[in-house]
Amino acid sequence: MIKRIADAALKKLSKLYPIVAITGPRQSGKTTLTRHVFKNKPYISLEEPDQKLFADEDPRGFLKQFSDGAILDEVQRCPQIFSYLQSLVDHDRRPGLFILTGSQQFGLLSNISQTLAGRVGLVQLLPFSLHELQSARKTPKTIEELLFKGLYPPIYDRRIPPSNWYSNYVLTYIERDVRQMINVHDLSAFQRFVRMCAARTGQLLNLSSLAIDCGITHNTARAWLSVLEASYIVFLLRPYFRNINKRLIKTPKLYFYDTGLAAWLMGIHESNLLAIHAMRGALFETWTIGELLKNRLNQGLPSNLYFLRDNVGNEVDVVLEEGGQVTPIEIKSGETITGDYFTGLTYWTKLPLNTSGKKWLIYGGDQRQTRQGVEILPWHQLGKTIPS
Repeated sequence: MIKRIADAALKKLSKLYPIVAITGPRQSGKTTLTRHVFKNKPYISLEEPDQKLFADEDPRGFLKQFSDGAILDEVQRCPQIFSYLQSLVDHDRRPGLFILTGSQQFGLLSNISQTLAGRVGLVQLLPFSLHELQSARKTPKTIEELLFKGLYPPIYDRRIPPSNWYSNYVLTYIERDVRQMINVHDLSAFQRFVRMCAARTGQLLNLSSLAIDCGITHNTARAWLSVLEASYIVFLLRPYFRNINKRLIKTPKLYFYDTGLAAWLMGIHESNLLAIHAMRGALFETWTIGELLKNRLNQGLPSNLYFLRDNVGNEVDVVLEEGGQVTPIEIKSGETITGDYFTGLTYWTKLPLNTSGKKWLIYGGDQRQTRQGVEILPWHQLGKTIPS
């Protein structure tokens, strides 16, 4: 088993809250991690028909089996159980009593906010981070291979070829989640929608354009995007516009959580194609922002990432906000540093900000440097050095 950084956050939260919840995409390693960290607790999967039937018909009797708590996997499958968990932990406040896992944000997080607020410590587990792969000595040799393979655990633990794994992942998990959450009448249109989203990773979200290209209504596009968000396939990066007297874009940007899945959906089936592919830059940006996001979520913290763009196209790829300080980060996939790599950071220095931190540039090359007051970080060092 590759050691997960979120291990420490889970242990810490289990000493503070009676319930700990861990959510994230399917096959990101939630079950493996929880069973490793809480190896002395009984494990129950609520995707098993008999267990689900018991929990549905007699939730009080179901929970009574576990006087010292348990791991309840895919708990969103039995939404009525949350009210009984609330009553149980209000009487028995022992920390770390129940560990809940789930793969759908809407199902798990909505029930937590409605019935278990204040009683749950939450960790969101994404696929492997670069640092986790480096610690296990399983890092791909090139950035192209890393972007192509993505970071889902089965590709590294079981050495399943990426094209085979992502093909089955889409059929087995994404489309099944769609059927569970909403009634999709035209599955082929939904498949086309997912591929169109992949082709737009790293771009400003334009639901109207997506809807037209897929032949669906704007409302349908919005509903389907919500499904992809709930299933941890895509996320929206929000714009930063606090305390800046500029005309700034307030539309979010669309990103995939994993570049391997995005690349497969784009029809990229060989890593060497990414050396010259038109989507190389977008995929590199997607991966970099994903690494920054994992750094936060693995600590049990919410995202503190934004981007900044004005109405004439000046842009800073990432704005990281922490403790009253904002840090600008530029992302470039090229291996050779050129003058235009600093354009966004130069724009940033002209903004009326009194809390700006160190400026960073993350790029696809190999050498760490400092130029023009900018810390230049090669991609392979991002696992061990997180800008702040």
